Amino acid sequence: MPRNCVIYGCAGTELSESERAFFREARPWGFILFARNISDPDQVRALVSSLRGAVDDERAPVLIDQEGGRVARLRPPHWKAHPPMQHFGELYRSDPDVAREAAYLNGRSIAQELFALGIDVDCVPVLDVPAEGADAVIGDRAFASDPDIAATLGRVVIEAMLDGSVLPVMKHIPGHGRATADSHHALPRVAAGREALQRTDFAPFRALNVCPLAMTAHVVYEAIDPDQPATTSATVIREIVRGEIGFDGLLMSDDLSMNALSGSLGERARAALVAGCDIILHCNGRMEEMQRVAPEVKPLQGQSLSRAEKALAQRQAPKPFDLAEAEARVAHLLKVAA
Repeated sequence: MPRNCVIYGCAGTELSESERAFFREARPWGFILFARNISDPDQVRALVSSLRGAVDDERAPVLIDQEGGRVARLRPPHWKAHPPMQHFGELYRSDPDVAREAAYLNGRSIAQELFALGIDVDCVPVLDVPAEGADAVIGDRAFASDPDIAATLGRVVIEAMLDGSVLPVMKHIPGHGRATADSHHALPRVAAGREALQRTDFAPFRALNVCPLAMTAHVVYEAIDPDQPATTSATVIREIVRGEIGFDGLLMSDDLSMNALSGSLGERARAALVAGCDIILHCNGRMEEMQRVAPEVKPLQGQSLSRAEKALAQRQAPKPFDLAEAEARVAHLLKVAA
């Protein structure tokens, strides 16, 4: 029986009995981990196993945001500190081949760490193209302000993740780079014309539209839909995400609990699904909020179910990889370029 079209977080480093009971009843498609859920490798592996056990599926997707730089849920001393993606974009300007090699090896290193924990989905690459004057929420998380560089290195990271048996999630479709507000706190509005958006913001997503999963931007694009952010805009999802960009993979919302969205959590969930998101994402692990979301979600079916199955089918055994050798090589390449 298909599970429901939602991904939930959890509160701490182990599941409470109330969480187990809720997940058993709510049957989410998958789960997402944050720093609050992580202490050491053995604990993470046990939590991942408990989450999957709650839905009685040892292959239920478990997601994380492990980008490198300031967005990294796994941190020293148990895990390596990986550089932000901007480092690879800067390297690309001086030596494209070396940048591609470094970005691939760095991506494989991240995937190897995740695979060892049982985590099989990483919310990378960030394909947003930062614009001058934009809010710093994206900043060095992005590869470059050049959409061609973003697409080139984004493709490398997608390949690295898939080679490491981790599914990539490109974000934040169709582009968060011009936003002058942090969507965690407020609703960004982008006034750029459609032609400019097509040329820059949408371009990396269009180039990489075969990525198996994507996450929406809580951003209003006034030239396309002046009223609704992409997450809850049927116009943006139909015309831009599915149409112009040509993405036919599994589309998930960004976190419903972010302040960019308005209305109750139930209303947000319903609006995102009606607009065309295949799956909704609720991250903070607060039981009372998850209980308000749950009545709005239904079993995955139709195209959404097909997209989910197609995405999960891309999880293959990882290709051979020497983690220590790769990390030493990346450190050398970045040092030489500095």
